[in-house]
Amino acid sequence: MSGRVAIVSDVHGNLAALTAVRTAIKKERPDHVIIAGDLVFQGPDPAGVVDAIRDMEANGATIVQGNTDVAVADFDYSAAFPWYTDGVPDTVRDAAEWAHDALGDERVAWLRRLPSERRLMVDDTMVLGCHASPGSQTQGFDAQLDPTVTIERISRTDARIICCGHTHLPEVRDLGWKLIVNAGSAGYVFDGDPTASWALLEVDGDLVTAEIRRADFDTMEVANAISARGLAGDVYRAATVRTGKLVR
Repeated sequence: MSGRVAIVSDVHGNLAALTAVRTAIKKERPDHVIIAGDLVFQGPDPAGVVDAIRDMEANGATIVQGNTDVAVADFDYSAAFPWYTDGVPDTVRDAAEWAHDALGDERVAWLRRLPSERRLMVDDTMVLGCHASPGSQTQGFDAQLDPTVTIERISRTDARIICCGHTHLPEVRDLGWKLIVNAGSAGYVFDGDPTASWALLEVDGDLVTAEIRRADFDTMEVANAISARGLAGDVYRAATVRTGKLVR
């Protein structure tokens, strides 16, 4: 028998985008839903996103924690952003603290409890849900990554399929013995297409296929909500949502 899995990642506090993706997923009626972290940082409605994702969790979705969720929940910036070797910028700290306060204690406690990885068995095939790569919330599958590093990272798990995000660039990479399904970003995409990205995986015996899907949402409404917040860096965050390209 076959199984279908919807993968969502990097919502980043964008409730409008998540709502559009949820609508699209419901039409597909998958057997499982994986949400691969980075839920609340950057966007205008972290509390609304957490409430929506907890509703999805109550209906069976599998949720994992991303690196920015660590920043928002616990202010552990070195763990969340190890590439800032000269110190994490104030714009990053301010956005994390704003999201933490907007969530409130109970939602933050839920965010803090999320695991870094989850595994599903789909038609006798192991599927790993993680944020960046197996065993890491910060080391992703960047397109320019040396192939030997990619092999090392995918070898950290016995899972046949790795479902992830982190790069904000959607991609399905079939390496033969492993399949990487990077759902991109639902709420803060970087590939130049300002729509919400997600992925649909199908497992049918030995046949495994996946494709990237897109869902439209009102980018201007979300960008205006970010700008109205008034944090340092919000003009760039709003421009990123409007254009689908990282602006900084």
